[in-house]
Amino acid sequence: MALLTFELPDGTTRRVDVVQVLNAGYAGRSQDDVAAHVAELAELGVPAPSVTPALYPVAPYLAQHTDRVSVQHGRTSGEAEWALVVDGDGELLLTAACDHTDRELEVHGVAWSKNAGPDVLARRAWRLADVQERLDTLTLRAWVSHAASGGSGDGVGSADGAGSGGTGGFGGTGGFGKETVIQDGTLAELLTPGYWAEVLRERGDLLPGTVLISGTIPMAEGVDQFADRWRVELGDPATGDVIELAYDVVRMPAPIG
Repeated sequence: MALLTFELPDGTTRRVDVVQVLNAGYAGRSQDDVAAHVAELAELGVPAPSVTPALYPVAPYLAQHTDRVSVQHGRTSGEAEWALVVDGDGELLLTAACDHTDRELEVHGVAWSKNAGPDVLARRAWRLADVQERLDTLTLRAWVSHAASGGSGDGVGSADGAGSGGTGGFGGTGGFGKETVIQDGTLAELLTPGYWAEVLRERGDLLPGTVLISGTIPMAEGVDQFADRWRVELGDPATGDVIELAYDVVRMPAPIG
């Protein structure tokens, strides 16, 4: 299990002992767009799901607060998402998340690839009830940056998304190259936290310690997703508040033997 601590806007904290993690997939609001994306991914060798939207159980310890993700090779990447967290009292919290996925393994099984990397969660959260009335206006963005030696491969779409989007740039990141926008959208593109809360309730899974990761929005065409650093923001234009996470992607040494 994982023990996570979230700071709320009023300065209080919620400690969550994670007992289950579920990753939504093919979770675009428009399931017609999702169907088209499934067909695109099938051409790249990613197996189609038996049903959409899909739901993939993930080992609870993979829900992490971390600024460093260790990987075995150069074809892994994140996905900007929101996370629904059920705290110890059963209250629903909303935060930013990044599902780091093994793209090499994805062609053999999406569920396998989801268990090959962590779901990185921000350290701040909102009460879902406080933003419920303006959920579709909340923004979800991700930036990638690469070390001076450059990226590590050619990108493809993700199994959680619904197509492709635009590109852009944003600032610098010290030891890394310039940040590039790779995902930029709103929560209106995804099935809602309320939809998933009802799915979990019907399954008997809306339990304290549950974390549900939303599925992602489209990635920009022409941006190398196999990056050395990922940064994700969940923003509330009505208040100007932003929940952010960022982490470095670090290659492990080659195996011996």
